[in-house]
Amino acid sequence: MKFEDLNLLKNIQQALADEGYEAPTPIQQQAIPIILEGTDLVGCAQTGTGKTAAFAIPILNDLHPIVGSAKKRKYIRTLIITPTRELALQIGESFETYGRYTNITQLTIFGGVNQTPQTDQLKKGVDVLIATPGRLLDLHKQGFINLDHLHHLVLDEADQMLDMGFIHDVKKIIKLTPDNRQTLLFSATMPLAIRELADTFLTNPKYVSVTPVSSTAERVKQQLYFVDKSDKRKLLYHLIRNENLSNVLVFTRTKHGADNVVKALKKNGVNSGAIHGDKSQSARVKMLDAFKNKEIGVLVATDIAARGIDIENLPYVINFDLPNIPETYVHRIGRTGRAGNEGLAISFCSKDELPYLKDIEKLIRLKIKVIEGHPYPFPETTCEPQQEKKPDLRNNNKSAQRNGKSKSRKSEGSKKNKKRWY
Repeated sequence: MKFEDLNLLKNIQQALADEGYEAPTPIQQQAIPIILEGTDLVGCAQTGTGKTAAFAIPILNDLHPIVGSAKKRKYIRTLIITPTRELALQIGESFETYGRYTNITQLTIFGGVNQTPQTDQLKKGVDVLIATPGRLLDLHKQGFINLDHLHHLVLDEADQMLDMGFIHDVKKIIKLTPDNRQTLLFSATMPLAIRELADTFLTNPKYVSVTPVSSTAERVKQQLYFVDKSDKRKLLYHLIRNENLSNVLVFTRTKHGADNVVKALKKNGVNSGAIHGDKSQSARVKMLDAFKNKEIGVLVATDIAARGIDIENLPYVINFDLPNIPETYVHRIGRTGRAGNEGLAISFCSKDELPYLKDIEKLIRLKIKVIEGHPYPFPETTCEPQQEKKPDLRNNNKSAQRNGKSKSRKSEGSKKNKKRWY
């Protein structure tokens, strides 16, 4: 199938041709005809499958005849809700790109920045509004947003909004929209709460799904390093320097962990930066741009901050910490090896992360290749989780005191290690 087979307006086809688009991706091929016919849709697709274009293209195609000339009064016809600022900005860029030959205007709003430029634009009127839940509800409460003329409601990365605690805000937003809207829900996974949301607020939706989450990992070369937690930063520096790695996206489990990794890399002369929820919006955008422009060679991120970030030709992903949710592993490594390019995903696994590794390999249905002979392996005796021994309550008081001292020293050592890493 070609894009020209979808009977899109010439204005949209010209914009797609400018971008070099010829054939739709699987999610676009399935979703675009359904959206064009006005049916509600639930799409299961990961980042990198082309899902933004899957809803942006048909929405722009629908809006162009309605909007007409640039002088016509503007109403919010399309509302797109997304969990993160970064993803909102990227969706805004996509609408700008695909709608360049139309009079459709779009605005992206999110928290953490001065609202005045956003409210000034809202007063002038916009056709497409892309928003994070909190800022949308805030500006609606202030009277800057009217959704009475809404045609399309898009809930993007619904499972991430669930994880971030936005689901109640999303339900509030849905209730502010007209009942005759067309609703499109996209999610990388389909937990029960998301299915219930679709059943409650969508009308006879059609379901489309592409690239099962476990199979995306098969297209990326994967390597595994068993390493003691205290040696992870040393191993990271060793690989970056000795393997000449550049343009590397590193994932940590915590914000504090991301900052510590960057601090250690900079101390060793590696130009790097971090993005996570504690960084300001301007700092996150600046850091991401620096990484895309290769001004820094290593970007360290948490999962929430990185969700929705699309970096072309990313050669390396390193899981500094294994995620405790196996699907997250697939989402992480799926950021490399796109569009036929080669990609390498490297994972560090410490003793306490062995259960996470087991769940990941079960999901992707393959054993990740273990790299041996590196400078920082952990002892073979720690390759299996150890069962904690129960204390012998029959010991005399002296023995019990001795055990207590030993336990206290062990606890102090553990706290020291934890403080150093997280």
